[in-house]
Amino acid sequence: MNKTKKILFTSIGIFFFLGLLNLGINLWVETKLPKLINNENNTDYNIVYEDIDLSIWNSKITAYNIQISPKESLKNSEKKIGLFASIDIIEVNKFDIWSILFGKKIKANNLVISKPSVILYKNNVNAINNYSSINSKVFKPFEKIIIVSNLVINKGNFKILNIRDNIEIIKANNINFKLEGIVLNEKTLTEKIPLSFHNYSFFCDYIHYNVNAFYEIKGEEIKITKEGFNIKNFKLTPKYSRKEFVKKLPKEKDIYTILADDISINKMVWGFKDERLYFKSNTVILDKVAANIYRGKMPTDDLSKKELYNNLLRNLKTDIKVDSLLIKNSYLTYEEEKTFEKGSGKLYFSNFNLTAENIESGYKKSNLPDVKIRVNCNFMKKSPLKVDWSFNVLDKTEGFKIAGSVKKFNTEELEDFTKPYMNIKIKGELETVNFNFAGNDLINKGKFSIKYDNLKVEIYQNDKRLNKNKFLSTIGNLFVKNDSDDEIKTTEIEVERNQEKSFYNFLWISIADGLKQILL
Repeated sequence: MNKTKKILFTSIGIFFFLGLLNLGINLWVETKLPKLINNENNTDYNIVYEDIDLSIWNSKITAYNIQISPKESLKNSEKKIGLFASIDIIEVNKFDIWSILFGKKIKANNLVISKPSVILYKNNVNAINNYSSINSKVFKPFEKIIIVSNLVINKGNFKILNIRDNIEIIKANNINFKLEGIVLNEKTLTEKIPLSFHNYSFFCDYIHYNVNAFYEIKGEEIKITKEGFNIKNFKLTPKYSRKEFVKKLPKEKDIYTILADDISINKMVWGFKDERLYFKSNTVILDKVAANIYRGKMPTDDLSKKELYNNLLRNLKTDIKVDSLLIKNSYLTYEEEKTFEKGSGKLYFSNFNLTAENIESGYKKSNLPDVKIRVNCNFMKKSPLKVDWSFNVLDKTEGFKIAGSVKKFNTEELEDFTKPYMNIKIKGELETVNFNFAGNDLINKGKFSIKYDNLKVEIYQNDKRLNKNKFLSTIGNLFVKNDSDDEIKTTEIEVERNQEKSFYNFLWISIADGLKQILL
């Protein structure tokens, strides 16, 4: 046999041997793989599929029409606790063949999950806060089956349902998610974030979250990456009408409705350290916010102490740091109502722009810069209002400084607030109002000045709000100095704080004290 034939027969033999070896390995893997997924699956979940393709040469496993459900549900179809999933296609790329042949886990580089529809059934509403439950129900079972470095989810839908009250706790549609550099093991599973990773991206068309018994959040076009966060058409809304909401309140409390066209968080860093959440961001931007704060005075007064913002941030058990907070092109309405029959008094702040710097919690901090807040807006839709406000989070006296001015204010614009709420209507113009106060948890002091022209008071009857009380209106106007004679009148104020009331009440009674001293 010549040399050429030897090489030819040797090559054919090697090729034939490799073919037989590949066929044998394929048969072995195809036999072993279902055992890994089902027979040797010592998790609480049953996994079935319609078909599976295996390519040793490409190191690729593709499964079709996968169904995942708790094994307990097979015994009792009415018992729905845990995770149920229906998935069009799962691809396992670059898998380690030896982990399948001789191990009890599939190890691979990439796991691609296409069009999953996932529902996690819970028997309570603590689905988001109870991280240990999520870890045990979602992450830990699948760590026993497959280990991958990268995870991709395409066009997924996800829900968490509370079966006890039949409440949809959270819902997210059309999720596209990528997680790179995954480490998932027994150690990471004990952490609040059950795995570590190098990079991630999350996109979602729509999200709905039941915050608690009173509020829900909705949003669109959610984008989260390692660098930042963005959400469009954000909505925080009450679940009930005002009358229903107020009836459910044991004590007086504000009701919030907050809508925002766009919320962005830039250069975001977050995680857990020593079981505590930390969150840091260069800039948080809220654009075109429409916020309504409503307080019904019908429930019992809440007589607990209202802490000032120094205290609230100082005692926050979370490490938070936001270098700059911007609220742009926004609109704020405050409403207060004594009875539903009379209607609410309203204060409007339009074209509202706020910049806040150095927002930081006091958690484990010994030195912090002052929080500085600047507001520019139109008060009651027309009058320019400017405010500069600062305080230090670590100041245990709760010290603050606040200065501001209002220009060209027609007092009749206050009718929406004073008439339904106080039965008073004021006529005339405040050409300029200035205040510069320094206060703390106990007292507020400072200067108040005003220039005004032709002020008059109309007082209305308590039982017939549309009818003017002519006698009281006449008496009131006798005591009001209706003109500042083209001069800016200035006075010193000193007001004690009612600690059962908010910071904004403290500011209001300080301004009211200045008005009373100058006008009466």
